[in-house]
Formats: sequence, C-alpha cells, structure tokens
Amino acid sequence: MPRDFSRARRVGDQIQQELAELIRDEIRDPRVGSVTVSEVRASRDFAHAEVFVTGLGMEEAASMEMVKALNGAAGFLRRQLARRLSLRTVPALRFHYDPVFDRGARLNRLIDEVRPEDGTSGQDAD
Repeated sequence: MPRDFSRARRVGDQIQQELAELIRDEIRDPRVGSVTVSEVRASRDFAHAEVFVTGLGMEEAASMEMVKALNGAAGFLRRQLARRLSLRTVPALRFHYDPVFDRGARLNRLIDEVRPEDGTSGQDAD
C-alpha cells in the first residue's frame, strides 16, 4: 500500500520552496517578474520535475514569455538546487504556465458581477 506522503512529493515540496527563493533572488531576466511556484511534480526516479508557475499581475501572453525565460534558465536553477539540496540526482526542470490563479480571479469577478448592487453581502439582515 503506498504511503500518503511519498518521497517524491516531499522532494517536490522542497524543490518548490527552494525554487521560489532562487527565482526571486537569482533570476534577473526582465520577463520574469513576481512569480508564484504553485506546484512541483517530481517523477519517482527524480529524473524530471514539472514546475507549474504563475506570474502575478501578468496577462497570459506575458506569463508564457516568463515560462520561456524560466525554461531557458532551467540549467542554472538546477545547478543552484544541487548546491542547496542533499539529493543524489537533482531533477531536470520543465516549467509550465499554471492558469489556476487566473481562473480564480475570473471567478471572483463573475461573483462580483452577480452580487446585488445594494451593498448586501447575500446574508439576510435581522
């Protein structure tokens, strides 16, 4: 029976934390602004890691450019991870755009549009 919190998941979480710091502190590319690393999925053999990122306050096109820049810097980020983590092999990184935050913002806008204009929050006043 597999464990609920596998080693691959624990390593993915650690990579997520370290990558967030590395991108913030080490990447100087102007296409990379404020980045949220939303998830890292490491393969069971740690050969590859899929990294899902979102650019805060960016349009989708700008976020896609950011992903290209991060994929270009993947080798540098992998070397920096190797210095910070005590793993035998550090996974090759592949960055992907994660639209989850954009979907959440869109849903919030839709909810705000549906709310009544009279200022009530939807709860009955007594």
